Amino acid sequence: MRNEGLGSWPARRARKTPERTALIHGDSEISYALLHDRTNRLAHALRALGLRRGDRIGYLGPNHPSYLETLFAAGTLGAVFVPLNPRLAGPEIAYQLGDSGAKALVYAPALAGLVAGLPGDADVRTYIEVGPRYEELIDRAAGEPIDQPVTADDTCVIMYTSGTTGRPKGAMLTHGNLIWNAVNVLVDTDLIADERALVSAPLFHTAGLNMLTLPVLLKGGTCVLAGSFSPAATFDLIERHRITFMFGVPTMFDQVARHPRWAGADLSSLRILTCGGSPVPTPLIAAYQERGLTFLQGYGMTEAAPGTLFLDAEHAVSKAGSAGVPHFFSDVRVVRPDLTPADVGETGEVVVRGPHVMPGYWGLPDETAAVFADGWFRSGDAARIDEDGYVHIVDRIKDMIISGGENIYPAEVEDQLLAHPDIVECAVIGVADDKWGEVPRAVVVAREGVELDPDGVLAALAGRLAKYKIPKSVVVVDELPRTASGKLLKSRVRQRYGTNSQTGNGT
Repeated sequence: MRNEGLGSWPARRARKTPERTALIHGDSEISYALLHDRTNRLAHALRALGLRRGDRIGYLGPNHPSYLETLFAAGTLGAVFVPLNPRLAGPEIAYQLGDSGAKALVYAPALAGLVAGLPGDADVRTYIEVGPRYEELIDRAAGEPIDQPVTADDTCVIMYTSGTTGRPKGAMLTHGNLIWNAVNVLVDTDLIADERALVSAPLFHTAGLNMLTLPVLLKGGTCVLAGSFSPAATFDLIERHRITFMFGVPTMFDQVARHPRWAGADLSSLRILTCGGSPVPTPLIAAYQERGLTFLQGYGMTEAAPGTLFLDAEHAVSKAGSAGVPHFFSDVRVVRPDLTPADVGETGEVVVRGPHVMPGYWGLPDETAAVFADGWFRSGDAARIDEDGYVHIVDRIKDMIISGGENIYPAEVEDQLLAHPDIVECAVIGVADDKWGEVPRAVVVAREGVELDPDGVLAALAGRLAKYKIPKSVVVVDELPRTASGKLLKSRVRQRYGTNSQTGNGT
């Protein structure tokens, strides 16, 4: 077998554990043997449609077996998989399709209207709706093996991460990046072959795919795919399938703990709870510990596929608030601006190096060069290391807002706000929110002589940004705080306008 990448996984698993269940979705179950057969036939079908090594294949839809079948089929051909977030607005999706040069798009039937209305940024030639046509392509395709050479250094996935300059950047993750990340997870979380993982975190995000699903499939366990997250469905799925492994962002776990079924639910099958996206609040840790459950927390980034730091169960309480220590095959430093190591307790920037770190951004050599220094990826996140070597993330240098596990970059939202004819300046900040952790707030300066309507400002963003990126409040001010040289003081904006009581007009 000349394929060293993810595309070979279904075949390798099928020859070891063909009858074991790989995927469960609703009432359907797919064994490893069937997953291999369907993946191989889909690869033949895609090749018959003109897709070749290096071509990009997009996927738009919620968690579904077809997502993983398309990922593995692309890997079988040596093509590149481009997962797309269905929560994005049409122009955002079209930009990512066009930027990646995707030649094909596989999409969920519920999104047919969105796909039909995509603007003409993309040059997609082949559209495949999951359903009858998708199944017909698989049924009619050849079944013999495809022996396409694929190396660990070949690009496997282009995963878009919002940029601080207003445009998302495509992180190129190689087959090797994803394999080494999966190995790190296997080493640090002690997965077993009988694992039954609940995949309700979206697969189009790096954590749901790379920290949960791929490691479980590599080990030969079962992934239960949920199209969306809901606390009630979570209890049902845990009890029905005897779930052992879950991943989520703190908001998801908080909603589960607040649900009326929490106290009486049978959670005895759960072994592993991993949480990412933002630190787990201490009261939430305590609520789960009362049920005999402990969080494994981590810190990562799309560019690192994503696992970088990991806090194990043994230190979940004693090092609460810490992101942990580096994964086994990961090197992490906290450095000063000149890249010399920061002292214990000194705040510096997190830099990471390892076989799981991307080679660069798609089509952006200058931006790639800017984030690497002597082989280290510069995260843009500020942290400090304690005397035991545990890393504490203390700030986000890039001003990123994390709302319910979704990354929101203010620059992207600010670009859209400045398109409003009556807004001359703006700054987007995060404010605390009981449900989502934090939500964006727009602080804007109106054109002279104009009285801005905050509701109108927000309404103007509808359809141009994903709903979760649209600010939940607008504060209209006379001016924004700046340095003598004119640089915006975001920290001052947060101090003045970052409280929950501040809405509408401000001074």
